Amino acid sequence: MFDPEFVVATGFAIFVGLAIYLGVHKKAASALDGRASRIEAELAEATKLRTEAEELLASFERRSAEAKAEAEAVVAQAHAEAARIASEAHARITEFIQRRTKQAEEKISMAETQATADVRAAAADAAVKAAEAVLKGESRGVFGGELIGKGIADLKTLFQ
Repeated sequence: MFDPEFVVATGFAIFVGLAIYLGVHKKAASALDGRASRIEAELAEATKLRTEAEELLASFERRSAEAKAEAEAVVAQAHAEAARIASEAHARITEFIQRRTKQAEEKISMAETQATADVRAAAADAAVKAAEAVLKGESRGVFGGELIGKGIADLKTLFQ
């Protein structure tokens, strides 16, 4: 009586009719629409996060460039400061050497002057003693004593 194909076709028709009656197609469509809207929202969120990440990356790159520029400025300033300190130190050392050289020259000059004065004094004393010995031996008496005293006084004033 009934063919198997007829039974399968009738069963399929009842199944499709029942599915339409119960609104399975609406539920499936709404589920698919819900999933599509969730995926769309996730894509929008991902796009937003990517934009924020790109902005953050650009911000970090700007900060990195600024930090690099600042570091280069600090290094340049340190080099300039070091050069200034070195030139000041060189100037101070040069001044110190000139001052010490001048002091040494002054000490040498004073020592020369003192040595010259000592030699003159020693020579005058030796000349006086020699003259005194010679004159004492040759001249005696009051006139000889006066002559010797005057000669000694003259020599002392001459060599000083």
